[in-house]
Amino acid sequence: MRTMTALVVCALLLAPAASIAGERFDGNWQTTLICPAKGETEGYTWKFPSVIQNGSLRGEHGTAGAPGYLLIEGKVAEDGNVKVSASGIVASRQYARGVFAAKGESYSYDVKVHFTEAEGSGTRETGLGIVGRPCTFDFVKQAAATETAPK
Repeated sequence: MRTMTALVVCALLLAPAASIAGERFDGNWQTTLICPAKGETEGYTWKFPSVIQNGSLRGEHGTAGAPGYLLIEGKVAEDGNVKVSASGIVASRQYARGVFAAKGESYSYDVKVHFTEAEGSGTRETGLGIVGRPCTFDFVKQAAATETAPK
């Protein structure tokens, strides 16, 4: 009985610390996606907001369902690492190459990202390098909005 009580007390004491560690990245983030030119494919840079809430990352660029849309999602581990799933809709063939590169076609890829409390960076997985290009993602945590009392 005494052992069980000790285990319960330890679990209760450690639970808040585990929760805080998993949510230390929570907040609003400015995301910058840079895909350099490769061959005849033009490069581009997108800036869009992302949010980490309860350790889950979600960011969107563009309008859902429309060409140029991109959704990124992933669960940030306590060490700041996350495998982000990116899925989108091709906006223009001049920015995307390959068999499925027509305007309106869907695409997806993974990104390995590492976060610290204030920033994050990652690189698109290019597989064998035949289709993908080395796009990068940079994240900068935005200052929390603080309310000021009226004077």
